Amino acid sequence: MQAFIASDERLPLMGSRWHTVLLVYNPFMVDLVALEPVDYLVIGHVTEDVTPAGPRLGGTVTFSSLTARALGLRVGIITSAGPSTSLGILDGIQLLNVPSPKSTGFENSRTSAGRKQLLKQSAARIALDHVPEVWRRTSIVHLAPVAQELGPESANPFSPSLLGITPQGWMRKWDAAGHVKACEWKSAHVLLPLAGAVVMSREDVEGNEELMESMAHETRVLVVTEDASGSVVYWNGDRRRFRAPEVTVVDDVGAGDIYAAAFFVRLYATRDPWEAARFATLLAAHSVTRPGLAGIPTAREIEDCSMEVLK
Repeated sequence: MQAFIASDERLPLMGSRWHTVLLVYNPFMVDLVALEPVDYLVIGHVTEDVTPAGPRLGGTVTFSSLTARALGLRVGIITSAGPSTSLGILDGIQLLNVPSPKSTGFENSRTSAGRKQLLKQSAARIALDHVPEVWRRTSIVHLAPVAQELGPESANPFSPSLLGITPQGWMRKWDAAGHVKACEWKSAHVLLPLAGAVVMSREDVEGNEELMESMAHETRVLVVTEDASGSVVYWNGDRRRFRAPEVTVVDDVGAGDIYAAAFFVRLYATRDPWEAARFATLLAAHSVTRPGLAGIPTAREIEDCSMEVLK
């Protein structure tokens, strides 16, 4: 059995101490991993995306983890990325990196028919057989695949207070040239009943209202984000729309991931999906006014959006 260095970087954690993070495949060697408990664990591929300005770190894991940290939570990541991908922006977040020769990367473009997406390359699949015990009872576990990198058994090692799922990576496929298309979420019947909340975009299901209604009946809380229109929440047999404020959009990449993390965190804190949707919708609207990872919520935005308006 082997223990692999998860990254050739040393990550600063918990003040001035430095830890080398290892991904351990031997269950009897878990004590070698210098990990501490976290409040929010997000699992999936970080991405190194192709943009006109050059490579840019992205993916649900990146945007959601930074949002959860901005909201004051201790955050952990399980991902897979190649050695040439810089993860420096995630310094201060505990990270397990499955060794891979390359990172997952997408190239996105806007057309009159909507967004077109090209998968340039993909990292290693993530197996969770030996997730350290210290992370198995994390309060919020967020399954965040972007390219079919997690299997349907992903929820098995965990017993969280809230299992949040953003299933977009299970709802896309690609051809030999990397052209991405929507597909059936084959493990939905397994994971929907286990989830405390599921957040997806209308684009993920190509606007199929019947499919959204069907999924809502199979899970506790279903959220469908609708870009500038805001979001729709299905809960307890009810359906409510939360409209986003009008803003000047600079870059909407990552807004849905910021929404998801904000929703899961607020839902865990309040147990109120309506309040969680109100909060997440406002934060996501702020995020699109800045490019890329600059859209991560600021302390002032979090404070302003946290204030409930009583009617």
